This record gives sequence, structure tokens and C-alpha cells, in this order.
Amino acid sequence: MYNLTSYIARGKVFLNNQLFPGSKKLSTLMIYATDLCDSACKHCLIWAKRPIHYLSFEKIVEIMQSDCITRNTSVGLEGGEFMLHPDAEKIMEWFYHHHPNFDLLSNCLKPERLIQAVEKFPPRRLLISLDGTAETYLYMRGKPGYDSVIQVIETLHAKLPVSVMFTLSPYNDFSDMQHVAELCKRYGIDMRVGIYNDIAFFDTVDKAHDTDIGSMKGEPPMQFSDVREWKETGGFEKAREHKKREVTGDLVVPKHDYARENRNFTADIPTIIKEFSENYDFLVLYNEWRQNKLKMRCYSILDSLVILPDGSVPICQNLDLMIGNVFNKSLDEIFNGKETREVHKIYVHNCNQCWLNFHRKYDVILYRTFEKYFGRYITSKLFGYYQWEESASLTYKQYFEKS
Repeated sequence: MYNLTSYIARGKVFLNNQLFPGSKKLSTLMIYATDLCDSACKHCLIWAKRPIHYLSFEKIVEIMQSDCITRNTSVGLEGGEFMLHPDAEKIMEWFYHHHPNFDLLSNCLKPERLIQAVEKFPPRRLLISLDGTAETYLYMRGKPGYDSVIQVIETLHAKLPVSVMFTLSPYNDFSDMQHVAELCKRYGIDMRVGIYNDIAFFDTVDKAHDTDIGSMKGEPPMQFSDVREWKETGGFEKAREHKKREVTGDLVVPKHDYARENRNFTADIPTIIKEFSENYDFLVLYNEWRQNKLKMRCYSILDSLVILPDGSVPICQNLDLMIGNVFNKSLDEIFNGKETREVHKIYVHNCNQCWLNFHRKYDVILYRTFEKYFGRYITSKLFGYYQWEESASLTYKQYFEKS
């Protein structure tokens, strides 16, 4: 997915942000332009949010003038479903001409509209959600959108880089992962594997990491009435309380029930996944993290940021902790202000609460790269204490040679 140039560029940003914490730059900015969505996913309830919010074209352009954004900042345009934004093409046109380093994320449920927009104003990459077979797609995402995804891939895969995003969850399993990997290989496109997390903004129903992979596969699609009933019976409040606990107490210790015995699924990971970089190791290490055996600091929050449709800016994609709102302060004031710098110190050094690829793939790459060239001792001195598994002395290379 990323080449050597990408890593070098991000390394330069890391160095700048360490030396000048009041003038940090962003490597990645994800703009949730709207929470309007035409899907009905079980692992994300953005589609059920009311009232619906939009970041206007004018506000997005204003945000892009921030000093913390450079021409090398990778910007992701997403939702909800970004193509449902009333100014979707207008926003894409602006990025195409003024900041071509942008990605577009889509569920492809409006294939003709998406194809037309991408052909007129091509992003650097098109990222498409696909979580299994046509049957799994229907049960997991609530809409028969599998054929639309295939239509988009067949039309666009030879015109620009396409990456398929697969989320491993309680609603699908490794056979679905195998299916998507084979599809990606057939079309010669990239695959990016993520793990289901109960992200605050997503208002998820089932608690991540305690609900076994594939345990809820094949259950009927979710309806809006199901979400309404869940909220009316206190499900929303319980989910929010869980997210609040993640920002209190010992931040190094994940708040899910890691004491229970979780089946080691490493042997179930399809061999084909090894053909797509940065996925196999991410899945294997997830086994360690969910047992609280893997521990490392979270440096990604110093160069990766999310802006939500109502203008809120959380400290990260996972936690329900806001550091500001772009309708009240500029993005530079929010990201580099004194209050945020103090909060960053706490969470960079302590937080180990998620296994999101948006954040943790970066941390894994950071630690393993320095460990490879400078050894475990110097890496721990530079970035702080960490361990890949129960044995605190094992290196990344030794761990994967062992497993």
C-alpha cells in the first residue's frame, strides 16, 4: 500500500513533531464530511445518526488552509457515504486541483455516480469497503451491495489505485477474508485488513474484542427500528459508558475482558493474506494485544487526525475524547494548542486502548523498523517501554520466527 517514499515522508513529520510540538504537521487527515449513509452496517451505526450533519464545502476549504496541513498530508474524504454529500463532486474538484494527495472512501452503493465522479476528478487512491461474499455483505451491511462493489472495481481498477478495506468482525469470518483476498488478487488490487473496534463515533452495538470473530455471522440484517429499540432500552448509554472508561484509570490496560481465554486464531488466517503487506503481522499481533500481552505507546495521534461532520475533533479515531471543534477554533489552534499538547503527552505515553489500523499499524511499523536497525534496547530508550508478547525481551523478528 505504501512505498519507501511514504515512510520517509512520515519519518520527517515524526522528527518535526518531536522537535517542535507546538508546530506539528499532519501526515494523515480524515474528513468525515457527512454522517448521511445509505448502508445499514452492524459494525457501524453512522447511518442511524440523527440529525444529519455536513461539513460544508467552504468549511473544508478553510480547514485545508491550516498550517498543520502540508502538500504531503494525505487527506481522506469519507462519511457516512461521502458521495451523498450535496457538494461531493465540488469538493473532489477542489482537491483534484489544489490538493491532489487525497483518497476517497466509498461503499459503492451508488456505483454510477461514484464512477463518474472518480473519472472526472480522480483521487490518489479509491478505498472500497468489502467484508465478504454477497451473502455476508447483505447480512453484515444490510444492503445487497456486493455487485455494485464488483462493478466499481471492474470499471476503475485499471485507471487508478484501488484498495479494498476488509473489516474482520463478529459478523464475518476468515472464509470471507479468503474470498475478498482472492478477488483482490484476481484484479491486481490492494487489500487492507482491519479489526472491528467499537469506535465512539460509530455508536456500535456489540462490544469489540469480547464478541468472538464470526460468532454472529448470518444473523438477519439490521433495521433502523432495531437501532431505535437499542437506544430506547439504554444500549446507547451503556456503549458510551464503556467508551468513557477507556479514557480513565490505567490507560495501558485495555478495558475489554482480556482475562478470559480467547482462541488463538493465527492458524485460521488465510495464507494468501501474506501476499498483501502490513496485514498478516497486524492480525497476529492482535492476538497478543487482546490478551494485554502486547504493549506500546501511541505515537500516531501526533500526526494523524479525524474531523467529524459536526466539526468535532477527537484525539484519535477510537476514543470519545474531543480536543476541539473547527466551528469554534481553527484546526491549528486545536491540534497545536497548549491544552492539546498536554493531553497528547498523557495519551502518547500511556494509551493502549485500541487495535485500529488507522493508528496501530503506524506504531507497529515505527517500533519494528527502529528495532530492526538499532535493536530493542535503543528502541525502548527512544520510544519507551514496549513488548510484542508475554515475553518482554522478544524482538519482532524473534517473535515471528517463533510463530
